[in-house]
This record gives sequence, C-alpha cells and structure tokens, in this order.
Amino acid sequence: MKITSVHTRAALTGAVVAALLSMSACGDDTVGADAPTERGDTVTVEVSATDFGFDLPAQVAPGTVFRLVNKSTTELHELVAVRLADDDDRPIDDIVHHDVEALLTSGPPAMVLLAAPGGADQIVAVGDGTLTEPGRYAILCMIPTGVDPAEYLAAAAESQGGPPDVAGGAPHIAHGMYAEVVVG
Repeated sequence: MKITSVHTRAALTGAVVAALLSMSACGDDTVGADAPTERGDTVTVEVSATDFGFDLPAQVAPGTVFRLVNKSTTELHELVAVRLADDDDRPIDDIVHHDVEALLTSGPPAMVLLAAPGGADQIVAVGDGTLTEPGRYAILCMIPTGVDPAEYLAAAAESQGGPPDVAGGAPHIAHGMYAEVVVG
C-alpha cells in the first residue's frame, strides 16, 4: 500500500489547508454514531475517532450532518469522505490496500473534518459536514502518526494550499483508520 508519498498527502491536504485558514467550528449537536437524532429536517451523527479507527454507522440518509469527536488524548484526527464510483463494488479493504493512490487523486473529497485531541471542537475544512449525494464513501484519516497537533495545524494554516511540512510517521490509514459509509 503506497500511501506515504507527498503526492498522496498533497491530494488530500491541498483543499484542507486552504479551508483551515478560516478555522470554522461546528455546532453543538452531539449524537452517538449508533443513535442519530433529527432536528427539523437535519439528522446529525457523531463520529468518534480513536487511535486508530472510526465509530460510525454503516448507512445514513442523504443530508446527514457529521460531527467528528476525537477520543484520543494525543493524536490529531481527520475524517476525509471520498465518494466511490457507482460501479465500484470492491470492499473498502481492497481499495485501501490496492488502490488508495487512485482514490485519493480521483477528485476533491466530499468532506474533510479535523479534530484535535482532548475533545476540541472540530474544524470543518472541506464541505459543510454534510453528505448529500447518495452512494458509497470511503472514510479516511491521512494525518501522520505522532505529529504534534498544534504544530500540524499551524503549519497547515501557513502552507498556502500544499501539504504541511511537519515530521511524523505513516498516515493513520496505514494503521487501519478507514471505514465506509453508504448514503442512501
């Protein structure tokens, strides 16, 4: 699995970094992944990020709002949602282990949320936290293992669209931090 290249990280972080400059935070809806709630026409799902995995439902309705909650005490996490092609019926494990480079360069992500450790508010970097288009989505975390969260976010804010130049280990996806969700 080739996921540590500069090109791969650039494909994801280019859009993320530009949006980080605004550092917008999400609202206060906190709902567990197994118990989405409805407020008017909006369904909000809380997605827990741990070292190294996601707790999220297998399927959600179009228009579902995601809220990333980082349960780690040390690692920065992100939720990158990339829509899979309609004719791609491969299991997410096959895609991640054999074709992640193509996935990451197939176009901009539908959504990117970041959350620092310790329960900090999420940063909505790409999109608005909502998945509206029906289909299968790969959910990934490409943050380098062991990176200092404050250093990464500061470098991202200064990188002007490129990947932050911050020392760290393999991206979290290499440790199994990926999942899929079906919108429909």
